[in-house]
Amino acid sequence: MLRLAMTTDAETFERVREPLADRGIEVDHVRAKERSLRVSDGEGDASPAADPEEFAGFDAGLVYPTRLMEGAVVDERLGVPWVNGRDAVVASRNKAGVLARLSAAGLSTPKTTLVSNPVDESVVVDAASEFSYPVVVKPNSATRGVGVATATDLDSLLGVVDYLNLIHDYRATGDKSFLIQEYLPDARDYRAMVVDGAYAGAVERVLDDDALAAGRWKHNVHRGATAEGVELDPAARELAERAAETLGIDYLGVDLLATDDRLVVNETNARPTVDAATKYADDFYDRFAALIRRTAETA
Repeated sequence: MLRLAMTTDAETFERVREPLADRGIEVDHVRAKERSLRVSDGEGDASPAADPEEFAGFDAGLVYPTRLMEGAVVDERLGVPWVNGRDAVVASRNKAGVLARLSAAGLSTPKTTLVSNPVDESVVVDAASEFSYPVVVKPNSATRGVGVATATDLDSLLGVVDYLNLIHDYRATGDKSFLIQEYLPDARDYRAMVVDGAYAGAVERVLDDDALAAGRWKHNVHRGATAEGVELDPAARELAERAAETLGIDYLGVDLLATDDRLVVNETNARPTVDAATKYADDFYDRFAALIRRTAETA
């Protein structure tokens, strides 16, 4: 049986174990963060003595660890190919880079400007002058909706930027860039899954009536939205597939925003959460398993 390493033990890990086991793939967790990792014994040994069996016997990894520093150690210890390697994870995490590549390839995206902090206030004022309010302000490389806000006028925008500057003033902060992006009111929020270049199902992330009445607008599941299985129309499927092809990522979550007259790629995720199988195409796990097997064969 092929053995797959997963560096997350959250929802996806529990959901994929049984379906992949039914297809001859054993899934085991490799802890990559919030721990200690021996990196050297200091004697030039080929492998540190601590926990030698922990990383042994794997044939492939699903996605490169989210923390890149720890990921380099885990990657070296495992010594296996990844379905989505470091380059895929880094590329997808860079929201501005993704949108720039997709836009250059002719794909529809929201109007977006990258601001590389620190900048004078005048730079933000000039950048914002190209937009109509409200606008969305978001960190360039955060996930799960962290730090995303709307600004209804220039003063509120500059106030959000003030808070970002307080954080960015800490010199160890890595990515200090942020995005100013057009706000698409009443947009429907979809996460399309693409496996090995082909659309494999989608969910719509929906807020309940109470959340909407309270003024909530972020559709992240980690912020309380519900993911409901949906059938996307051909145009949305094609857009998701073209996004994955443009980025060269085999296993990708593509976030789409749809209004009555627009359909855009908002973000992508090379470490996508896998939802319940009933929300995806009937052959989702067959294709998923085939991609894992092909990845293992490249070792």
